[in-house]
Order: sequence, then C-alpha cells, then structure tokens
Amino acid sequence: MSSIETRLAELGVTLPDAPAPAANYVPFVQVGDLVHISGQISQNAAGLIKGRLGADLDVAAGAEAAKSCAVSLLAQLKKACGGDLSRVVRAVKLVGFVNSTADFIDQPKVINGASDFMVAALGDAGRHARSAVSAASLPLGVAVEIEGIFQIR
Repeated sequence: MSSIETRLAELGVTLPDAPAPAANYVPFVQVGDLVHISGQISQNAAGLIKGRLGADLDVAAGAEAAKSCAVSLLAQLKKACGGDLSRVVRAVKLVGFVNSTADFIDQPKVINGASDFMVAALGDAGRHARSAVSAASLPLGVAVEIEGIFQIR
C-alpha cells in the first residue's frame, strides 16, 4: 500500500472506480510526466451533488461537493498510474468551476474543499496552483466541476 493510500485510509476515504467519460472525450491524457485529468463533477455514492451556490447551497456544502470532485480526480489519477499511486510526484494545478449566482463571491472557499483534501491525501505534494471561477451553470446541474494536472513518475 502506498503512503497516499495509507493517508486515504486514515481519512476514511476509499477511492471509487474512475468514472467513465460521459461524451466523446477521454478521462485523462498523459504528456511526458504530466497527467491532465478531465473535469470531474460533484458526485458521491448517493448520486450527483446538485445545486447552485448562493441559492441552494452554502459554502460548507459547496466545499464538500468540491472534495467529492477531488476524490474522483484521485480515482482517475490512480487509473492513469496503472493502479500504483506511489508513482504520483505532485499535484500541479486544479481548475475549479462553481455553479453559482451572479452575486456569490466565495468560489475560492468552495474550491478549498478540494485543495484541502489534496494536501490531506498527498501531503506537501498536494500543494498546487489553482483557479476558482464561477459558472452560470454546470453539466447535469452539479454544484462543482474540477479538472487537474498531476506529475507522475
């Protein structure tokens, strides 16, 4: 078991199977030692996490939705690494999209749910560059979508 998997177990997180793409794209592309992971939408074992920040959801609920995206990112990363998370060198960048009202201004606090989880799961290698932006809507009405870039061995 890799140190990442040990940390995930300590956090009580079991990675799901990597979600299949919903359209004509691939879930990840490796270029050199970088893995670019397609946007992962907010979902958990109960289904899609839907809603709009500033209307239906508060920041805490949004941060949980963002964390669920981060879990899916790691599931895709594990698949990209052939099941071996010890190949992960670091998180490079996350780009988070928050389904929010025009007057909602706490997108960074929402995406902190993913950023904090990455650091908890990967340690210092989880610290990354980041963007957090508002979206008027997201696919299937989900609350958050996050894409990521990771460096692997």
